[in-house]
Formats: sequence, C-alpha cells, structure tokens
Amino acid sequence: MFKISKEFHFSASHQLHQMPEGHPCKRLHGHNYIIVVELESPILDKYGFVLDYHELDIVKKYIDNELDHKHLNDIFPVPPTAEYMAEAIYNKFKNDIPQLKAICVSETPKTNARYEG
Repeated sequence: MFKISKEFHFSASHQLHQMPEGHPCKRLHGHNYIIVVELESPILDKYGFVLDYHELDIVKKYIDNELDHKHLNDIFPVPPTAEYMAEAIYNKFKNDIPQLKAICVSETPKTNARYEG
C-alpha cells in the first residue's frame, strides 16, 4: 500500500460551550491548527503518484476560504473539537478524493485527533 500526506495550516478561534464551568476550553480561545490529509492506494497512477499533490488544492482553498481566521463555532454544526472537525473535513472531501484515508487535526504541537473513514 502506498501512503502519502500533506499538511495545511490555519489559525482560528473556538469555544467549547459543552465543557464544565472553569474548564479553559469553555472560554473563547484560539489555535494555530495543522490539518494533515492522509491518502493511500494499492497502485500508483500513470505518473507514479498516489495523487498529484496539486490536486489537493481543493482542500487548501476550503481551509483558506472557510476556516482560516474564522470563529469555528460559526462554521461547524457540532462543537468544534479536533475530533468532530477531523470527521467533518473527511466527510467533505471523501467523494472528491477517493484515495482519502484519514484527516488529522492538531490544535497544539503535542495533540492531534485523527478520523479514518
């Protein structure tokens, strides 16, 4: 199985209203997010690629236009945890990118959530 990945970065705010009083994530705060798009395929295309990275520009455009410097509570219909965001981004692109294996969302250098279809 061939596997590739590509990273995308953006900054945004969110607030996790479902958290108990006093929890720091209940307050309005922001992160410098890293999204990792993971692809896999048992075969390579005629160019020797799982997928030409250029074809992931649709993900970059989505992140730049819809997520970057936005308040994520206004974007997602569920609480914008890294886990829910990974699932939502996966579902958004699973039909456009057949080789899509997983989406990872990192809020900090030490944490990440991964959704695999």
